[in-house]
Amino acid sequence: MVKPLPLTNADGEVRELTAEDFKHFRPAAEVLPELFGDGLATEMLSPKKPGRPRTDTPKIFTGIRLDAEVLEAFRATGRGWQTRINDALKEWLKEHSAG
Repeated sequence: MVKPLPLTNADGEVRELTAEDFKHFRPAAEVLPELFGDGLATEMLSPKKPGRPRTDTPKIFTGIRLDAEVLEAFRATGRGWQTRINDALKEWLKEHSAG
């Protein structure tokens, strides 16, 4: 039989950790630089801001009622259908602007 690793049982399954196991653990901030180097470790440990990056021209949420056939047709085109509706409206504005 193969000798099990320290945190696995004879079947290779991870065993329940004990208080003694936790005494040997080290913080990620201590271990990651050794494994990946300072630059990558710093990046991995840096808190990330959730969501999309800020833009100078943010979209404005609005509720709009559309005919079911219009909505279905745009949704049928797959991901990005809301952007395509926005683009279609911008195109309409260009064609119908006074000037």
